[in-house]
Amino acid sequence: MKNIKDVVTFNELKWDTDFFGVASAKSTLHKPLAFNEWLELKTRFKDYQFISIANMNSEPINAQLIGKDTTAFLADINIQFEKKLLGLDDKPKNVTIHQALEKNDQVIGITDFQFSKFTEDPELAKRGGDQVYQQWLINSFGKTDKFYALSEDETGDINGFLLFSYTDSTCVIELIAVSKKETKGGIGTSLFKAVEYRAYKQGVKEIKVGTQLRNLGAINFYHKVGCMQTGCHQVYHLWNNK
Repeated sequence: MKNIKDVVTFNELKWDTDFFGVASAKSTLHKPLAFNEWLELKTRFKDYQFISIANMNSEPINAQLIGKDTTAFLADINIQFEKKLLGLDDKPKNVTIHQALEKNDQVIGITDFQFSKFTEDPELAKRGGDQVYQQWLINSFGKTDKFYALSEDETGDINGFLLFSYTDSTCVIELIAVSKKETKGGIGTSLFKAVEYRAYKQGVKEIKVGTQLRNLGAINFYHKVGCMQTGCHQVYHLWNNK
């Protein structure tokens, strides 16, 4: 039998444990599991109150094992996008790039994400799930491996941001938001193009980003800026309530 590590990754989630106040872990299923591999994995679930199970590529065999053999529910379907960087467009003039940005209340104030597994899961919602993205931003401020693209209006106020980072030769978009006060379109596109311009100049080969299946606005936006869909992954939440 192949080593279970070849098909499954299992990690404790320290940040989630501290934030939500429950022992948390994540299991990522990379390939279809044999039944004996599934049984071996299940023995690790009992040590945690909350387990996020990522079924990569929405494998039907794994979905059946999870659905028939646990009380886990489908909390999210994550859509992955990718764009190969082949050339340079002009950098948008209204966008600036910042590394290790200091805490900025205007950026935090823009954060209002409609779709989130942290609020759509009732157990996470009652444990502060609506504050996760704000905390994500707060944790990113002042970090040298975190970058912000900031868009400003005519008065100098921030009307949009894009948080990103680099992994090897890939630029990863973490969060993007535009102020609800804005009536003009194009701010999100300008943010994306500014990040694309910066990444290409630094020799980065591609941009990657993920969003939720229900977030049709984001899906249409990433298609609009030239991204291709590369993955569709189910995310199940399993609660071992005691």
